[in-house]
Amino acid sequence: MAEPVITKNVAEMYERSARLFGNRPAFATRKKGTENWDTVNFKELYETGLALATALIELGVKARDHVALLADNRLEWIVADYGIQLCGACDVPRGTDVTDQDIQYIIPHSEAKVVFVEHAEMLKKLMKNKRKLGRIKHIILMDKATKPPRGVLSMYDLLEKGDKLRARGNRKAEERIKGIKPDDLFTLIYTSGTTGAPKGVMLTHANICSQFREEIVPLSSEDRILSILPVWHIFERGFEMLAISRGCCTYYTNVRTLGEDIKLVKPTFMGSAPRLWENIYLKIMDGVKSKGAVPRALFKAAYFCSRMFQGSLFFITGKSLDLEGRNPLVSLAMGLFHVVRAILFLVPYFLLDAIVLKKLRGATGGQLKGSVSGGGALPLHVDEFFNYIGIPVLEGYGMTETAPTLAVRSFKRLVIGTVGPVFPNTQIRIVDLNNGSTLYPDKNRPANGRGLKGEIHAKGPQVMRGYFKNPEATKRVLHDGWMNTGDIGMITFNDCVKIMGRSKDTVVLIGGENVEPVPIENKLVESVYIDQCMVVGQDQKYLSVLIVPSLDGFAKKGIKAKTHKDLAALPEAKKLVSGEIKLIISSDNGFKSFEKVQDFRFITKPFEVGDEMTNLFKLKRHVITEKYKKEIASMYD
Repeated sequence: MAEPVITKNVAEMYERSARLFGNRPAFATRKKGTENWDTVNFKELYETGLALATALIELGVKARDHVALLADNRLEWIVADYGIQLCGACDVPRGTDVTDQDIQYIIPHSEAKVVFVEHAEMLKKLMKNKRKLGRIKHIILMDKATKPPRGVLSMYDLLEKGDKLRARGNRKAEERIKGIKPDDLFTLIYTSGTTGAPKGVMLTHANICSQFREEIVPLSSEDRILSILPVWHIFERGFEMLAISRGCCTYYTNVRTLGEDIKLVKPTFMGSAPRLWENIYLKIMDGVKSKGAVPRALFKAAYFCSRMFQGSLFFITGKSLDLEGRNPLVSLAMGLFHVVRAILFLVPYFLLDAIVLKKLRGATGGQLKGSVSGGGALPLHVDEFFNYIGIPVLEGYGMTETAPTLAVRSFKRLVIGTVGPVFPNTQIRIVDLNNGSTLYPDKNRPANGRGLKGEIHAKGPQVMRGYFKNPEATKRVLHDGWMNTGDIGMITFNDCVKIMGRSKDTVVLIGGENVEPVPIENKLVESVYIDQCMVVGQDQKYLSVLIVPSLDGFAKKGIKAKTHKDLAALPEAKKLVSGEIKLIISSDNGFKSFEKVQDFRFITKPFEVGDEMTNLFKLKRHVITEKYKKEIASMYD
């Protein structure tokens, strides 16, 4: 296990990595039209960051100023971040898919006077809104290939200027670094959120340093990280900082080239959202279905043996989910059973693994040690699939307000169905939603309150300072250092956190029944006919669901349509989906009577990021409810 990385601020960590890892590659971007990668090493990156920081100081950026950074994953993003951090300022990051409405709100609200923009398109979007952005002093264009128009600065010109200043002995950046305090802001992230206007989450240097101080994911300088999630999001950014602190090389990729880049890079780790694993899972399943009878039979046999062997191994090594607190005698009997089963399936598992499953692992490059999944719940069947075929998924849990990690699986504590044990130096309590009493930990309750479901509150060094210029919102979620996450969960009997829904997402029927919509939605989208869906029914007698039908799924069944609107008009499509809903959301699959879906409506436009979904593909339920209020009302007329 590596020594902990103890630094007071991000700038110190950047300097430490430059000193320790020097000429090792830090970041890589693929050259257009080739299979080659441009890399920058840790020493070069730090020196480039110092040059930019020096130029920003000369430009008038003061310590603790806020600097907007509107760009996606690319080398210039991390260079800009280095420059902002090393001059003692705080960045306000957002991707290029930012809406006009968010630009008009975030930049003035954040009080940013300097704005980095990625390319000509982002510059055009910014200039369109400039009149509503307050007093912006400088706009800096990051793209080297684009000549900045009059009044806009080039980041590469600033780098050249900074180099010259430093060559003449300017060391103002180093002076700024010495003045950075642990409680200073390192970033101000505006949540895209599922409800309400964006809120500026104030994260300090101490908040983020708490995340890479601990050795949870065992990274070393030999590891290769593939980066696909939005870099401005705290989950991806935290993972990148972890990689920098450990001397890993991070390779930037995107959805279009992900398949090729996986084969080229052969990553050993990656941060990912559940949607990525769902897509890979579906591609594997489609590939299996397209094969002949013999390959399909081999796959089924291989996965069955894998489930049997790995499932037993998980139990024997203490990684099996325990929600009830098993009696020691029962555990002993089950343990003996799993030992016998593991022995019986040992040989067929290893044979079929070599023939079938090894090829499946090749879809992720063949050298993936594991992946940290965050930003949403990983469907259980997807979770089991990858962990059983030999691709460990270390699902984690957190939020922007907690920088982000509150709990995460490790290889030693990989309990499927949970998000792992509580993060070091973090406290979790489970609170009764009805009366506010603490369910866990409570010494007066059996097992200290394990197994009791309630709202998750967290306290620790990663919890934000608060929401920027929004004391009312801060008071709603922060009390005596405890962060109300708004998530529902429990502590299992093997001391892991299990997430069971959102208190804000919970649908309360008119009869008082509380329904968590996510498990129902996750089950429904397993259907070949359903691409996306959202369960509704607040204050109604029963549940209904809005459905985006799958054009490809119906086409495979012989029902072809050019558009979702055409498909929604077909009576046979409605009949098939109606039958599918009854089959899937049934008591046989563990659903209670009040959780059954009684009605549905097709909608004719897929949910999209920036509109009905956040950047991590979470549903903006309030947006969808308002947009489709007529369709929802029609199910309860």
